[in-house]
Amino acid sequence: MSKQSLYLILTVFLCFKAVAQESNFKTYTQKIGGSPQVYDMVAIPGGEFTMGSPANEKGRRADEGPQHKVKIEPFWMGKTEITWDIYDLYAFKNMEKEMGARHPDPDKSVQKTDASTRPSPPYVDMSFGMGRSGYPAINMTQYAAIYFCKWLYEKTGVFYRLPTEAEWEYACRAGSKTAYSFGDESKIDEYAWYRKNSDAAYKKVGTKKPNAWGLHDMHGNVMEWTLDQYIPDYYAKQPKGEAFAPVTELYPTSVRGGSWDDEAADLRSAARVASKPEWKILDPQLPKSEWWMTSASFVGFRVVRPLKTPSPEEIKAYYSPKLIEDY
Repeated sequence: MSKQSLYLILTVFLCFKAVAQESNFKTYTQKIGGSPQVYDMVAIPGGEFTMGSPANEKGRRADEGPQHKVKIEPFWMGKTEITWDIYDLYAFKNMEKEMGARHPDPDKSVQKTDASTRPSPPYVDMSFGMGRSGYPAINMTQYAAIYFCKWLYEKTGVFYRLPTEAEWEYACRAGSKTAYSFGDESKIDEYAWYRKNSDAAYKKVGTKKPNAWGLHDMHGNVMEWTLDQYIPDYYAKQPKGEAFAPVTELYPTSVRGGSWDDEAADLRSAARVASKPEWKILDPQLPKSEWWMTSASFVGFRVVRPLKTPSPEEIKAYYSPKLIEDY
């Protein structure tokens, strides 16, 4: 067979594969094996959007500009933030095993995660009494959030990760160009938990209206970890069309969305926040935990799944954070 024929066959195969992937690109529910828990994943269509905020936007900060076009590939994103109900199965091996005994799983997913890397035991109740079942998991480090994704991959066989800053803002905007996905600040109480309406505590996920793409709590409730290093002037320095800053230093990394403890301006789609060492300031351990924070009850996360699954080598690299010695 000639090289031309092989090339043609390969091209046709890749085209059929791409069509098959696109046809399966629908919102779905991920079952968490060995438990009654499920996690809804919303299909986010690919496209191009303007990242950042205009100079005249109320509450705008310098790190939100200059605005620039970014192309985003299709992906799925969690409908809500990850809750304690799911996170605790990861954080506490015995809880996962006990739950598995009550909810037999033909896929034996509990056995698949027997050797998973898990957090050290928390030294206080990391929910700080604000609520657990149905509430967003909080106070984990970015490192812990990445290893949660690894556990979920080992359990389900589906690749999950944290969103990039660009993916997060694209999904938050849901096609909008206004400061918030729902328009102006006058509607914020319908869509978000923030300082003025939260009574100084986070709330159960999904209790406010979703954005146009069906995602809840993208504005407020808890901030959310992203994959990116936080670089104040990255938008000005980055190559045209790219919007991802790989993490090379422990601090700061980029957190998005604002929280129950923030003012309305911090909940804007373009608002960026840098993580801080002070978020661990009350940790009594020496060295301080690489898994938990004591002063970040406003930080949680949700996961994404790219339509195009990375190679095994890429997956391995993603799940191998190199900053463990810095925590």
